[in-house]
Amino acid sequence: MPTPPASHETQPSANTDPLAWRRHIPALTSAAAGIRQASDAWDAVSDSFCDHDGWPTYEEDYADGKVARDAEAWKHVEVFLAHGPEILAGVRAAANGADYVEGPISDDLRRLRGIDTTLERAGQIQHEWDQVMALMEGSQPGSLELYESRAKEIRNSEGWHHADELSFQGPALVRAADYLANRMDADRLSQTDRVQVALARSASGDRAALPASPSAPAVPNPPVPRRSR
Repeated sequence: MPTPPASHETQPSANTDPLAWRRHIPALTSAAAGIRQASDAWDAVSDSFCDHDGWPTYEEDYADGKVARDAEAWKHVEVFLAHGPEILAGVRAAANGADYVEGPISDDLRRLRGIDTTLERAGQIQHEWDQVMALMEGSQPGSLELYESRAKEIRNSEGWHHADELSFQGPALVRAADYLANRMDADRLSQTDRVQVALARSASGDRAALPASPSAPAVPNPPVPRRSR
């Protein structure tokens, strides 16, 4: 017997929370910083492997350094693939036309114009990797390790360009998301304050309109007893 669809009451509360996407912000903050650190670490040593014209003189060390950089960066690209689309959708839903023209996040919003392409192409690389690994499931353990290592190297190398793009687009997305989430919080708080003030005024008006309680009827003077003669 088929299981009946879950009712609205059993759906996660995040589905109705307009700020549910903000829970992904810390992950993207860390991922953007990780890509930048991988790039900076490589830039700090890459020149030592090259001559004065920029050509590698220690080719093996140079190649190994790039492989390590690409592998580190790709780990953070995967974080963007997992969390980025939901934050991006939340930012675009919360931003208004004026935010794109002027204001504290206008430059960041403009930087996000190419992030869809970046995420899409990085996602294609990840999908191709999954397909390759699925084809290798029947391989011998030794062969599998060799193929997997080489396939990872190719994936990470192809993904470096997109990681580099995300090192600039990612922080812009995080800054815009932080600003818009805080603004929505402030708007909700001010709306709550207005509601509370209105309720307080309504309650005060109701008390003023209450009719006065009727006073108790006056007790008539008791008759004076007459003396008998």
